[in-house]
Amino acid sequence: MGRASSNGVFMVVKVLVVDDSGFFRRRVSEILSADTTIQVVGTATNGKEAIDQALALKPDVITMDYEMPMMDGITAVRHIMQRCPTPVLMFSSLTHEGARVTLDALDAGAVDFLPKNFEDISRNPDKVRQLLCEKVHSISRSNRRVSAYSAPAPAAAPSPAPAPTSSSSSFNPALVRSTPAPAPARPTPASASSPSPKRKAYKLVAIGTSTGGPVALQRVLTQLPANFPAPIVLIQHMPAAFTKAFAERLDKLCNISVKEAEDGDILRPGLALLAPGGKQMMVDGRGAVKILPGDERLNYKPCVDITFGSAAKSYGDKVLAVVLTGMGADGREGARLLKQGGSAIWAQDEASCVIYGMPMAIVKADLADAVYSLDDIGRHLTEACL
Repeated sequence: MGRASSNGVFMVVKVLVVDDSGFFRRRVSEILSADTTIQVVGTATNGKEAIDQALALKPDVITMDYEMPMMDGITAVRHIMQRCPTPVLMFSSLTHEGARVTLDALDAGAVDFLPKNFEDISRNPDKVRQLLCEKVHSISRSNRRVSAYSAPAPAAAPSPAPAPTSSSSSFNPALVRSTPAPAPARPTPASASSPSPKRKAYKLVAIGTSTGGPVALQRVLTQLPANFPAPIVLIQHMPAAFTKAFAERLDKLCNISVKEAEDGDILRPGLALLAPGGKQMMVDGRGAVKILPGDERLNYKPCVDITFGSAAKSYGDKVLAVVLTGMGADGREGARLLKQGGSAIWAQDEASCVIYGMPMAIVKADLADAVYSLDDIGRHLTEACL
């Protein structure tokens, strides 16, 4: 389905396709154009063209490659976010370097990403079409144009990036599961104003998130002191190749320690364990982490509901769970179990979410004990636990 305007009139999603490969531009344009609710309004071959086209065409969504001559995708995203904020979907490779670059792009202001593989586009067009069109529709409804996530201002006169060497890419639909589209974004309200939390001896802080989560988690965790007294588990919807690079990035930026969780890891204060992509993470009453194979019957690997549910069983009323920005409703049923056991549930407010899906599911189910703006969550976590 297309987007609905503020007066309820049906609107087609306008897309700008940016890639230096003529083959990939054509194929992405063909895939998107096959959806009658999507219109490709233009294409660009490098980051400089992307900025010019974004200003001229005012698309609803931009698909962006990273490796391009003249100006790379990350530099282009920074300029676009500064001059005409637009939801950007990055294409990335499923490598450690590809993960690092993609995280940089999300930091610069991109909303979401898809792994990229030329072979899958020709071999499995129906699957690729469904996945790409769903992503475009979903991020077209994001809060990117009015979001509290402000990208750093670009330099006044950036020098052109050297033409990069080509690298192998892997657009593997099996690793990026489709997600239910969120409800169309409503006018952004004022920040939430729940009262400050009361202090409690929590045995575990559990944070679940999806689209917009890498930047959101970075904002929250960098506010925590090195002596933060509770163990932390993090569940971010992310491909297997990305979580190690993401954990390393967070560990460098934060005062607490962050690592990709491994089977048998022990929960301890001041350590955040990130669920590995493609697998499931559970916690037990002895303070150990269990890493299980991803279940093909589940949309999400890792799944917030599974980790939250195991925490409810193991820690009763001693869990503080936080649900941040993301599509769909993962985390709601796990939060319900936590709530039944007496634990506390917080949700990120709509105004600071990139996608108000997962937190909205918590609020609508009347499970939220508090609703906080993203920039307040880290401070409130410290107040609640220290």
